[in-house]
Parts: sequence; C-alpha cells; structure tokens
Amino acid sequence: MAFDNHPSGRFSAAAFGVLGLNIFVVVWGALVRASGSGAGCGDHWPLCNGVVVPQAPAIQTIIEFTHRVTSGLALAAAVALCIWCFRAFPPKSQVRLAAVLSTAFLFAEALLGAGLVLLRYVGANASAGRAAYLSAHLTNTLLLLASLAATGWLARKPGLPARWRGVPVLLRIAGVAIILVSATGAIAALGDTLFPAQSLASGWKQDFSAASNFLLRLRVFHPVLAIAAGIFLGIVTLRIVRRERITRHARNFGVAVLLLVALQLWAGAMNLGMLAPVWMQLVHLLLADLLWIALVLFCLELAQSTELPAKRQGRPAAPPPEKISGKRTSVPAHQ
Repeated sequence: MAFDNHPSGRFSAAAFGVLGLNIFVVVWGALVRASGSGAGCGDHWPLCNGVVVPQAPAIQTIIEFTHRVTSGLALAAAVALCIWCFRAFPPKSQVRLAAVLSTAFLFAEALLGAGLVLLRYVGANASAGRAAYLSAHLTNTLLLLASLAATGWLARKPGLPARWRGVPVLLRIAGVAIILVSATGAIAALGDTLFPAQSLASGWKQDFSAASNFLLRLRVFHPVLAIAAGIFLGIVTLRIVRRERITRHARNFGVAVLLLVALQLWAGAMNLGMLAPVWMQLVHLLLADLLWIALVLFCLELAQSTELPAKRQGRPAAPPPEKISGKRTSVPAHQ
C-alpha cells in the first residue's frame, strides 16, 4: 500500500495543507499592515464595522475582512486536525502533542489579532506598545508554523519518536537567533510602513537621527542581526551537512536551509535597496517563513535519526532509519 493512501499519510498531507493555509494567512496579514488596512473594519471585532458581512466595502475593508475570514478557516482547520489526531494516534504520541500545540498557538494568534484591533494598534499608530505587540505576534506565528510542520512530519514516522539530543546545540542557538531576527523584522517593517524613506541615503539619515521616531532608530538593528544570524546558520548547517553522518532526508533539508538563507539575504538587500515596496515585503516574509519551516524540518529529521557517528576505530556507523527493514531496532550506545 502506498504511504499516501495510509491513514498516517493522509493525516500528514492534511497537516501540511493546514500549514500552507496558515502561511497564506501570515503573508496576507503582512499585506494588511503594509497597506494600512488594519482599521478596515474599524475597532469592531469579531464584527466588521458592526456587521457580519460588510456592504459596499472599501479596498481596506476587503483586505482586512479577507484576513479575518481566512484566519477563521485556519483556526477551524487546526481544531479539526487536532480531533482527527486524537482519533488516529495513541496516547503519549508526539504527534498529539504537536497538534495540541498547533491549536493552542492558533487560538493565541486569533486573540493577538483581536487585540491589535481592540487596542487600536493599527493604521498610523507608532507606539512602543504596538512594536512590542507585533514582535510577540510574530514570535507566536513562528511557533505556530513550527508546531504544524512538526505535526505533519512526525505523523509520517509515528513509531519513531524525536530525540532532541540529536539536534546540535549550535543549530538550536541558530533557531533562537532566527526568532530574534524575525522579531526585529516586524519592527523594521512597521517603520518602513509608517515612515517611508524617499531615498536610501535619506533612510540612513533617519535611522541615525536623534530626532527620528524610535521605530526608525531601531530599524538599523534588523539587517545587522539578519546578516550575522544568516552567516551563523549557514556555517552551522554546512558543517552538519558535510561532516555529520546523517540521513538523506536530513541532508536535503540542510541544503534547502542553505539555499533559503542565501535567498533571504538577497531579498533583504533588495527590500532595502528598493525602499521596501509592499510586494517585496511580502516576498521577504514568505521566504522567512519557508526558511523557518525548513530549519524546523531539518531539526526534526536530525532528532528522529537513530544514526550515530562512526567510531574512531573505523567501525561503520549504524544505518539510517530509512534503510532499516522490519521492526525498529535499538542502536547500542556510543562507547
């Protein structure tokens, strides 16, 4: 029987489908912010301008209302996925934990989205509260995407639990660095939206002027951190791909991480040089989400691998899980 026709395969495909829907919701949410459509439904939530379905809406209302509808669909899909998971997988399964976390983060995402409207952290609001709120919102988004990716990936190998000791410490540090870069990116994007620069030179002057809004003065930290984190992640990933005995799938994800790091640095440079047009901001965010998901799947594959490094005496290492036939066997501890 083909894996795609197996119940675990169908569940995994559904989980990645929900992940794709949430990526769309995240990118569309960036369009809401970049187009100034956050107040498109006024300060009403969950209603839009006091009604369920707006009549003769303006373009900002359409953008905001579309975001609310797709967010609701994503939440319903996550709840349905969680119920399915509890029916398909046994207790204490890591798939169950990932599905529960996905649902929890999606509920948090909905509440954070409502808070943006109710606290009026939309439109031309340039307060420190909005900057902190957006950073927290984006951090929750990354945790949501990671949980959904884990739900789909763990379901493909439900009998092989993830052992997080298999993920190098430096790779974990790189993951935390990516979250910090994303948080500063939310602040930089808000500054680009509220205080657009007329030229690259004038933008740099704004960033270093004591008279500028704090969003502009913080904006300069994002590219610096992004370059440092990208180089660090690239070096760590390349070292693992080249020197560690890892599975073929792990190596493929490592290569994907390297390619997406390069693309993301390019997109960041283009975004800066083009003075952050809306479409480029969306591309930049999409690549950031894909990089994060590739990194999560890379870590998951390393965590699920039971392969150990070859001994110094030259004895071969144990074969990767994908090459073991029959029931899973235990690997003796490295002496």
